Amino acid sequence: MLRLSGCLVGTAAATALVSCGAAHGGPSHPNVIYILADDLGYADITPYGQQLIETPNLERLAAQGMLLTQCYSGCTVSAPSRASLMTGLHTGHTYVRGNYEIDPEGQCPMPAGTYTLGTLFKNAGYATGAFGKWGLGYPGSESAPSQVGFDRFFGYNCQRMAHSYYPDHLWDDDLRIDYPENVDPGRQTYSQDIIHGEALDFIRENADRPFFAYLAYTLPHAELCLPHDEVYEHYVEKFKDAPADAKPWKTNGDYGTSEHPMASFAAMVTRLDRYVGEVMDLLEKEGIADNTLIIFTSDNGPHREGGANPDFFRSYGPLRGCKRDMYEGGIRVPFIVSYPGHIAEGVKSDQVMAFWDIMPTLAELIGSSDDISTDGISMLPAWTGRGTQEQHQYLYWEFHELGGRQAVRMGNWKGIRLNVGNDRTSFELYNLADDIHEERNVAAENPDVAARINGIMDTARTPSDLFNFGRRKK
Repeated sequence: MLRLSGCLVGTAAATALVSCGAAHGGPSHPNVIYILADDLGYADITPYGQQLIETPNLERLAAQGMLLTQCYSGCTVSAPSRASLMTGLHTGHTYVRGNYEIDPEGQCPMPAGTYTLGTLFKNAGYATGAFGKWGLGYPGSESAPSQVGFDRFFGYNCQRMAHSYYPDHLWDDDLRIDYPENVDPGRQTYSQDIIHGEALDFIRENADRPFFAYLAYTLPHAELCLPHDEVYEHYVEKFKDAPADAKPWKTNGDYGTSEHPMASFAAMVTRLDRYVGEVMDLLEKEGIADNTLIIFTSDNGPHREGGANPDFFRSYGPLRGCKRDMYEGGIRVPFIVSYPGHIAEGVKSDQVMAFWDIMPTLAELIGSSDDISTDGISMLPAWTGRGTQEQHQYLYWEFHELGGRQAVRMGNWKGIRLNVGNDRTSFELYNLADDIHEERNVAAENPDVAARINGIMDTARTPSDLFNFGRRKK
């Protein structure tokens, strides 16, 4: 973990400082919009090879910016991934390292005073807004959005509540907004449309000053549910002869039933794409598109809940695995960044990066003078083509479900530990340079590499009272 004293340190072992501010060009106070999809797979959108779902606005965004092929989420499920994004720390250092539910509503909060992306921008004089799913506290907790740097919040405080797209309530800052029409007489108000409308209003209201908008839509997380409009009907017709969609999929627990799950999933992704297009159009209308950096990504790999079928859509593309896996399909995510005049148009980059790089990258972008602790590296040189891009010595993840899992990427080597919290611990090693699907475990042939990565797994994390492998505090 690096201590930044108003500037940025490059790699985990580096000691040199680089200058902050607008060293890589552009106004010192560009607007920033960070769009985070929920359980959207690496190849669920057409810029990454999707063949069955239509996402023309994301194609437009990619055409005017950069598409990264080796971006990694903070973790393989929601809360720890978002904690990594918000704090600039990997899951060996974040306070929230797993999905930890609080009754009756909310998740494990971050400690009071936690420095977040909201804090970064607020301290720099930005208007700050978060819209959608929070999942890093509970209503009234010390890490509700209003307590960690966000002027405005509208959406689901609780990620468990976000399993319903027709909720009985949402949160407007600290005010509960009830939707009785979603209970009696039935589902009427679709949460994502309401949340998206509030996000657009925030952009309009702050178009004349610098703003940071964090748009954490729940789409396309299960339940697979949306209004049955012409887009949905289009996909029902398109997939009517697909065997896996031949009869209704039934479900238990939080996730609702979809009569046509594949049509629902595809329509949800296309609806998300429409939201992206409406954000882009609004920026043009307000005359601020050229001074706005837009990021689009996902919190982890594709899911299988609620009738979702990542095999049918090949949501993981050439990768192996889905949500909750430490294989590439569980943690490698789509990532598109656009900043007209500063990031080249229509380019691809194989720069390796992770969610904890966002904090130092945006800190440098806006010329922040804050002292920041981060595991990340500024990616501005790779994005803008100006300056020398420093590289990570390694990336580290940990996951506290399914027996406990760890992963490390070191160069092209990828190590995975399974069953970390018990006596059945195993280790796998893959060379991503020639085995992107992680099919050939080469640990036995590369004992020195395996030993180095195992050493990183032993030392990259700090102890946690809440999240210790095999001994999670209740």
